[in-house]
Amino acid sequence: MKIIGFSASPRKEGNTAWIINKILEGAKEQGAETSAFSFSDLDIKPCRGCWACHKGDQGCVIKDDMQKIYDALEDADAIVFGSPVYMGQMSAQGKIFTDRLFARFSPRFSPFFKENAVKQKLILSFNQGNPDSSLFQVYFDYTRHMFEVLEFDVKEVPVVTGMRNEPAHEREDLHTVMKDIGSALVSEPFQE
Repeated sequence: MKIIGFSASPRKEGNTAWIINKILEGAKEQGAETSAFSFSDLDIKPCRGCWACHKGDQGCVIKDDMQKIYDALEDADAIVFGSPVYMGQMSAQGKIFTDRLFARFSPRFSPFFKENAVKQKLILSFNQGNPDSSLFQVYFDYTRHMFEVLEFDVKEVPVVTGMRNEPAHEREDLHTVMKDIGSALVSEPFQE
């Protein structure tokens, strides 16, 4: 099983990256092949809304590091997408990433979309400073639904709270919880 992690944080070694890496660590311990991308290491431009990706078979016409992501996603069985919560929603980097998925994962428009394909598993991970995990629940539910419409099999949406007080890597409770999410991702069957 191949699992791709994507950190949609401007901070290369922040809470989001740590959480994704812990989830991937749990998956790797169960035999998964893992790799991770950090938005801070990539040059990914926003979608232009030109629709060129849906008018032929050339895919996205923006030639930047998103091409690496498209290639990695092509072979991935699962994705771990993580974002800090900024202003009640995913980061700007996360939005750029999800907008650029339009070139490949838009079932109504994309020439790359495959009917009856096995859905890729997805873990959506959010982390926030506020200790109230329900504060942005409407947004988390919306985002889950968006990915389900794009034909992902969303397995879990962990929300790590209280990041203002203590970094994720110092919270003993998170080490096991995040690794268990990765482990479960490998052991759960695929949804057709």
